[in-house]
Amino acid sequence: MPNDPDIHVVMDNASSHRTALIRDWFARRPRRHRHCTPTSASWTNQVERFFALLTDDAIRRGAHRSTAELEAAIPAYIDAHTAEPKPFRWTRSADDILAAAQRFRQRTLSVQSNCLDTSEPGH
Repeated sequence: MPNDPDIHVVMDNASSHRTALIRDWFARRPRRHRHCTPTSASWTNQVERFFALLTDDAIRRGAHRSTAELEAAIPAYIDAHTAEPKPFRWTRSADDILAAAQRFRQRTLSVQSNCLDTSEPGH
């Protein structure tokens, strides 16, 4: 319909969203516009952190007796959170974060090396 608004679809930058199937789907729907979030975007970490708080504070700790109660708990938590917003504060220094990433890299390389060393010939 000519008066329908354009629809903007925000997706993460996963390789599954860049396949020919997805490109063709958008090509057949010219009023839909794809926007991919930047890879490793720092703001997505904050969004993920908010959802972790929501999960920990409102979903796991709740005693929801029905789906309706659970569905009501989510906007109630969001309303309470936005009534007195507080910024996320990173408590680790960049050096601490980089050191943790390096430790993870070393563990990963160690596990990978062990997996390659224990494989049987011909497999």
